[in-house]
Amino acid sequence: MNAPRRKPASTTSGLVLIDKPQGWTSHDAVARTRRLAGTRKVGHAGTLDPMATGLLILGINSSTRLLTYVVGLDKEYLATIRLGAATTTDDAEGEELTRAPAEAVAAVSAESIADGIAALTGAISQRPSAVSAIKVDGKRAYARVRAGEDVELPARPVTVSEFELVSSTAADGFLDLEVRVVCSSGTYIRALARDLGDALGVGGHLTSLRRTRIGPFGIMDADPLDVLDVGRALIGPADAASRLFERFDLDAQQAIDLGHGKRIDAPAGAGDAGPVAAVDPAGRLIGLVEYRDGRAKSIVNFPPDEQPAPAAEPAADSVPEPVPESPTESEDAK
Repeated sequence: MNAPRRKPASTTSGLVLIDKPQGWTSHDAVARTRRLAGTRKVGHAGTLDPMATGLLILGINSSTRLLTYVVGLDKEYLATIRLGAATTTDDAEGEELTRAPAEAVAAVSAESIADGIAALTGAISQRPSAVSAIKVDGKRAYARVRAGEDVELPARPVTVSEFELVSSTAADGFLDLEVRVVCSSGTYIRALARDLGDALGVGGHLTSLRRTRIGPFGIMDADPLDVLDVGRALIGPADAASRLFERFDLDAQQAIDLGHGKRIDAPAGAGDAGPVAAVDPAGRLIGLVEYRDGRAKSIVNFPPDEQPAPAAEPAADSVPEPVPESPTESEDAK
């Protein structure tokens, strides 16, 4: 008896914006989207730890090539910093290390908080959390910590372009600060919480985190996983690349030549630049190019889609329960 024929994988590509729920790992989100998209070629541009919610950008099929350029974009977060206690992980998932007396927390003034936030804004040097996924002698820092080692990671330069106090609430001997942060890739939000608490002398850690923007992509355009329709939500390669880069609209012959690996003339007056999204007359992304000395050279090619976008899974296909995952060097820790 012949085995049932496997349905061919979809080759439709693009980016999908996910609003990740709390408790889910980025791996959970990728696995779910693979089933919905009908392909295993799904990747993400910067993870979110289970505690965090918000924007997760996934690339499908050939558009995973765009993720390299998404990872390094600036990010925006909404977060809650709890003053009054420090933890082993600099967030609510760690064990409490120290707790300040309630009267010390109550004595923290609005002026001192403003000064502390100002000191952590701009180009700063930041020490990542010891439970990050940064490698130390080939082994993840969090793995060394779990093995009982003392890990002290070196500080590195990051940029916090905006650090805004939205509101504050005092309760149970703590002071919770709702903040908005815009920062460079590689900035740890939980490290900001730790450092602000240290500067104020009462300790601090992160209790909630929501990523609301990555570069030109915002959470308002993201879909929750439980209602995700990949075909409807897909941002096509040309659209996605045009949001990320300058756009070069090709004529028919230019599109053919560039697709065959030939160099073509850059637009009149264009200086050296790149990457640039090269789009054919039909609106298909031919590739990413760079301009050098008046010529355009392909640096990343994109194949044409061969199949239509997949339909959404039936509602009966329920979302699986999330599974635990080790901490990663993730954007929610940033």
